[in-house]
Amino acid sequence: MFGLSKADTRLFLIVIGLTLFAPFILNPFPEGSELAQFNAGYPDLMQRFLIFGIFAIGFNILFGLTGYLSFGHAAFLGVGSYAGVWMFKLLGMNVLPAILLSMLVAGLFSVLVGYISLRRSGIYFSILTLAFAQMSFSLAYSVLTPITGGETGLQLSANDPRIFGQSITDAGTIPVPSLFGLEMRDSFQLDVGAWLFTFNAGYYLCAVFMVLAFYLSIRIFRSPFGMMLRAVKSNQQRMTYTGLNPKPYTLAAFVISGMYAGLAGGLMVAMDPLAGAERMFWTASGEVVLMAILGGVGTLIGPVLGAGFIKYMENIVSKINDNILHQWFSFLPDGLEDVVVAIIYPFIGKGWHLTLGIMFMLVVIFLPGGLVEGGQRIGGWIGRRFGKGGSSAEAAAKPDAKSSPAE
Repeated sequence: MFGLSKADTRLFLIVIGLTLFAPFILNPFPEGSELAQFNAGYPDLMQRFLIFGIFAIGFNILFGLTGYLSFGHAAFLGVGSYAGVWMFKLLGMNVLPAILLSMLVAGLFSVLVGYISLRRSGIYFSILTLAFAQMSFSLAYSVLTPITGGETGLQLSANDPRIFGQSITDAGTIPVPSLFGLEMRDSFQLDVGAWLFTFNAGYYLCAVFMVLAFYLSIRIFRSPFGMMLRAVKSNQQRMTYTGLNPKPYTLAAFVISGMYAGLAGGLMVAMDPLAGAERMFWTASGEVVLMAILGGVGTLIGPVLGAGFIKYMENIVSKINDNILHQWFSFLPDGLEDVVVAIIYPFIGKGWHLTLGIMFMLVVIFLPGGLVEGGQRIGGWIGRRFGKGGSSAEAAAKPDAKSSPAE
């Protein structure tokens, strides 16, 4: 089905199901309950799950298949964002041309960066990409202010020409991004008892691109091109001895990865038409590295899981404060309650990075295959515990299993 194997088709259908029913899945707790603060089913966060999932998938095509670790991938995210906003300013508020231009500009920029950076490998390649990203950040932040908006970022204005659209609406406001008249902020809410589910147009546009991006990544992973990229990662010198030049393959992977980042940047501005230099900063590049490693480098679904996990912590766990903790532990004696809150508080709220760092360290030490390996180990344990799967479940739990793990 879809030109995929049975295992890949099953995984692909699972991803489609998760994205389609995410408004239900991410709102497990009823509105008004104390646990409702852990719901993540609101449009802005769901969009971020998908956009950064696309970003991580693209990064994984480069890092997971070729082993080339880029520390400057956020440069393509930022370039794509700027290109998308300029398309809104000059052409119109239809999101499709903006997204396509974002991918194109990011792809062209990645050709330049990749052509120079891929002359080196290992840590030297990583440093070169980091240097390009920081140069891009500096140019966007100060030197190219007329193009990028500098410190305040590139924003829409009532004076923008917008050749094929309105510069200003009849109500006197700046038009919003739309898809042939369907505004990205349009939402439909469904009340089911104590639950409130929101279905947002912008989210489902991101979902379509996410599903397409995931499908393309599967085809790349299973193609002869993907095998050549694995050969680059396995033993590039031996590949050269056989008469094959690895550089065109690595450059192609780099450009594809950059276009994924450009797509993510274009979707960002399609949801919120604003582009800033901070999207190109080195911390943004480091974040996508964490997403890939935390989820499982070289797997298909791992980077998406890693992106969702980090964005959940950033937007949900970071909002838990000491007042909420006191409510949770109010059943304890006053003195003990204060001690428990004092112990837990440094790991949540503004300290959520500390929790993320500890979890990342534990994953690297005990689960080199990331969250995917953790899921495989749990599945293998369940199979052995209930006598189903036996040795096959055991084999699937191994990161280097040849039987196409639950990527």
